[in-house]
Amino acid sequence: MEQVAALGWGAWAICAVAVFAGTILQRLAGQGLGMLASPVLAIVAPDFLPGSMLLVGLVVGFGAVSVELSALTRHELPPGFAGRAVGAVLAAWIAVHVVDTGAFAYLVAGMVFLGIALSLLGLRVAIRPLSLFLASTLGGIMGTLTAVGAPPLALLYQHEEARRSAAMQNVFFAWGMVMSITALSVAGLIGLRHIVMALSLLPFVLLALWLAHPLAGRAAKARIRPVALSLAGVAATVLLVKQMI
Repeated sequence: MEQVAALGWGAWAICAVAVFAGTILQRLAGQGLGMLASPVLAIVAPDFLPGSMLLVGLVVGFGAVSVELSALTRHELPPGFAGRAVGAVLAAWIAVHVVDTGAFAYLVAGMVFLGIALSLLGLRVAIRPLSLFLASTLGGIMGTLTAVGAPPLALLYQHEEARRSAAMQNVFFAWGMVMSITALSVAGLIGLRHIVMALSLLPFVLLALWLAHPLAGRAAKARIRPVALSLAGVAATVLLVKQMI
């Protein structure tokens, strides 16, 4: 509790705004929470990454999936779930060596820029068990280390119908949060401070999910994605500049 209070109201408010905006983007487009909020937290509250973002992401993911169950394609879930679990285990091993070092900020920014690049590639990759497993494994590594795990699966689903695309990405996102939290907890990298910070941000998550719900049917993914990528790029760039000066 003391570490959260020590942030100061200004820094905490910046985190809350970033999580609020990221939650709306995640709900509508199936990506955006980690890409936007993680670099912001890395700038103003680095001690709470990746644990607090993963805990917030757990609520966001399940909150988004719960209203889109009918849009899920269930036979695509097993290979994606398996890949995310493998990625989380690999990332937990890496995280033990980088989370408390100066390299972590560069890792967060790098994952965001990689995510932007994957999102802009425009490739049409067939959705098959192998492609789902590989994309989910990469997403599991990225997501566990930095809470930016959506882009590889977004690449697979970017040409699908908007509601199905968002539903599938959100269900893999939610499952990924479970796997990532479990792996990092076993590695001793999620503690009470991460839980308290996540709980303090929870009202903004719930408000964002509520506000985004009536927009989901009218929102066009093609219009949302540039906003999400632009905001994520700005946040990652600011993080890099801050780290270098």
